[in-house]
Amino acid sequence: MGETIAVYDRAGREIGSAERSVVYAEGRWHASAGVLVRSLDGERLYVHRRTETKAVFAGMHDCLAGGVLGPGEDPAGAAIRELAEELGIVLEPGDEPPLPLAKASWDGEWLGAPMRCHLFAYELRYDGPIRHQPEEIADGWWWTDAELRAHLDDPAWPFVPDTRVLIEDMLG
Repeated sequence: MGETIAVYDRAGREIGSAERSVVYAEGRWHASAGVLVRSLDGERLYVHRRTETKAVFAGMHDCLAGGVLGPGEDPAGAAIRELAEELGIVLEPGDEPPLPLAKASWDGEWLGAPMRCHLFAYELRYDGPIRHQPEEIADGWWWTDAELRAHLDDPAWPFVPDTRVLIEDMLG
């Protein structure tokens, strides 16, 4: 049996759960939460490339460290969990939590199958060490907003399509 994730309706309400593979195969609505990591001065953001072994958007770039929500999981809690898992940024008691940045719904397609996701983006200001989870993150870089925009202007540049719907709300 595979990983169980939360299933949502089109309006963004959690309505149950199912195995991740079933949710993806049937194009069911689900939710993900991610964190945009910005330098303390706000001048740079962290962009990473996903590993080639990821089930979805393999080898593509993203500026959100994130993942899908489990049953009953709060988006803010999921964002903090994913930040620790993917980039090794562990928040301690008393640390400022990531702040809500943007949300949207993406009704798209991946490899010919429908994919529908409610997206919750947060932002964290951070200048400490980053430690990639090797199963999920292949590489990463600190870029300015302008550098990311220049890459996004190239339609052939492999960037995850769901995060693209949040870009205008996330970048300065």
